[in-house]
Parts: sequence; structure tokens; C-alpha cells
Amino acid sequence: MPALALWIALALSACAEQAPQALGTIEYDRILIPAPASEAITDVDVREGQQVAAGQRLVQLEVARARTRLSAAQARTRQSADALEELRSGPRTEAILLARANVSRARAQAVRARDDYARVRPLGRQQLVADADVARARAEAQAMDAQLEAANAELLLLERGTRNEQLDQGRAALAAAEADAQAQVVSFEELAVSAPRAGRVDSLPYRVGDRPPTGAAVAILLVGDAPHARIYVPATLLPHVRVGTAARVSIEGHDQAFAGTVRMLRSEPSYTPYYALTGADAARLSYLAEVQLDDAAAALPAGLPARVTFGASRP
Repeated sequence: MPALALWIALALSACAEQAPQALGTIEYDRILIPAPASEAITDVDVREGQQVAAGQRLVQLEVARARTRLSAAQARTRQSADALEELRSGPRTEAILLARANVSRARAQAVRARDDYARVRPLGRQQLVADADVARARAEAQAMDAQLEAANAELLLLERGTRNEQLDQGRAALAAAEADAQAQVVSFEELAVSAPRAGRVDSLPYRVGDRPPTGAAVAILLVGDAPHARIYVPATLLPHVRVGTAARVSIEGHDQAFAGTVRMLRSEPSYTPYYALTGADAARLSYLAEVQLDDAAAALPAGLPARVTFGASRP
């Protein structure tokens, strides 16, 4: 009996000294690359599991409609540029000469109309012509005077050239057209969906011929130099864990434990998967956390079960 009591005491002591652990899985940071437009996939340049470099093309979408929109935007830019150049150049010499000729013609017509009116007015007083003829001559003279005034105003407008406000409007129209054309260039280039970072292709949900909706993930990448352990920290262990806490991550089938550091800890409890419910922890709350592993764990695949202990932690 004394020997049995001593063995139980030693076992309990060993259990008490064992650092508490949190369970989870090995994961990588995932990047979902969305479709910029709802266009058919014409090429898939990579395969699942392939390592890709930053900027490498993954999927090519149909470019016919985007090319048409780009051509139209570039044509509007050229049109706006030509219109602005026309405003800067001002009216042509020929237009000014034509306006001067119109002034001379209007002046001659006005002189003739006034002479006609001057001739019939005394005849009207003498009742030698009808009053209607006098009124008609007076109206004609007034109309010719108005035409002469309009011709003079048109000539003056041409001689003074383009107003500053018109130039400002032309510059603004050109800037808007150039911005639209640049936006169309970006939209066109985005149809060649590329990797924003170096990583490994985890999933390609669509195939050649599919037309994913705008915003749907056409490729999923796993990125980062090393994975992290996504774990659930029991509430009893929470006071001893914070961002920056050192940890040791054990992987089933690996004799070596990997060093890591807590990089994220949720402040609110979350749903806990069944594999994280062990012993008395099954009745307690758990908090989602992530432990960043060092470069020695770079070759670990995602999905492996992990057990994390915190060296400085005590129950």
C-alpha cells in the first residue's frame, strides 16, 4: 500500500507539471483570387498543388468585350484631344474672312433697305403709295439692320478667339476620356488573372469554358513561408496566452516539435470543433487562436492535426 500511494502521488505530480495543450490543425494563409468580370475562361495555366511566383498568370478570361470597350474609350480620348486642339488653335482664317464678307453683304443690304424706305416714306405721306408698302419698307430696313448687327457680332466672336472657359471644359473632357481609357486598360489586363503573391495553388474551382460570376474565386492560393496552427484555446488556459506568447507545436507522426508564436487570439469564444473537445474541456468555452510556426515547418502540409503547448503556461 505505501508503494501504491507513492506511485499515485508521482503520477499526479507528473500530470500537474505537464503543460496544458490546445488542439487544432496546420493551416496556411489563403488568398481567394476573384474573377474581375463574368467572362468565359479560355485558359488555365496552372494545376492544383503547383508552386507559382508573384505575377504569374493563373487563369485567362475572354477578352473580346473588354477589347471593344477599350477601343471605344481610346477613340473617345482621341476625339477629345482633337476637340481641345481645335479650341487652342482658335477659328480658322477662312472662317474670319467669310464672316467679314458676311458683314459687307449685310451692310450693303442694310443700306439698300434704308434707301428704299427713305424713298417710299415721303411718297406715303403724299398718298402716292399705300401705307402697307411704307410699312413693308420700314420692316425690311429694320431687318437688314438687325442682320448687319448679327454679322458684326459673329465676326467679333471669331476675331476674339476661344474663351478660357471653353479651354477649361476641353481639358476636363480630355482628362475624363483619358481616365476612362486607363480604367479600360486596367480592366483588360485584369482578365489575365495572376498571382498577387508567391504561393501554392490550393484549388481551381472552375475549368476552361466555365463562366464564373463577377467576384467568384477562380483560384485559391496558400501563401506564406511557413504555416500556422489554427487552434482552440480552452478558457482555463486563456489567462496565460496572449499575442506574442511562445509555443511548441507537436504534429502527429513527427518526433520533432516546432517552435511558434501566437499571432492572433480572439476575444470572444467560438464554436469548437469536436476534435478540440477533450476531457473536462468539453464543457468549457474555447477561443480561436493562431500560432505562427518558424521556417523549420515550411514543408508541413495543410490539414495535419496539431497539439500546442505554451511553455510559460501553468494551469
